[in-house]
Amino acid sequence: MAKYYKINQFIQAKEVRVVSEEGSQVGVMPIFNAIQKAREAGVDLVEVAPGAKPPVCKIIDFKKFKYIEAKKEQEEKKAQKGGDIKEVQLSPFIAKNDFQNRIKKTREFIEENNKVKVRVRFKGREMNKKDFGFRLIEEMAHELEGIAGKENEAKFFGREISVIFGPQRKK
Repeated sequence: MAKYYKINQFIQAKEVRVVSEEGSQVGVMPIFNAIQKAREAGVDLVEVAPGAKPPVCKIIDFKKFKYIEAKKEQEEKKAQKGGDIKEVQLSPFIAKNDFQNRIKKTREFIEENNKVKVRVRFKGREMNKKDFGFRLIEEMAHELEGIAGKENEAKFFGREISVIFGPQRKK
């Protein structure tokens, strides 16, 4: 989403509050004087807060200003990381230690604020023991109690049972 800024002669306010490049207040002045001050410094006058009374303008080189804004936007995007769906696969007759390792990995994913899709895959004659898969899902739900909750009920589809666990919201 690109932001558009008015610069120099395109600013339509009669009076503006001027801020220097370092962020210190210069004061409220007519637009003509503000543009003149910016030209003397060899830079642009950029309207940063058009909704304020009077609008706030900054004396800064426009290219430098755009660069700083892009950096801020990148940092904000970096801070929003998380929310992906990770996947953990099990088999209905999984060893206890392997199951504990899967739970440990699931906990790590959830602590990173990701959702986790747990799949129990069946092969051959295992299809006759679907209840083992459902029990495994219930045991995992019990182990993850407090940090994660089921977002949907366990469903059998094709040759697998799947359920999604999501991080619980803190109150």
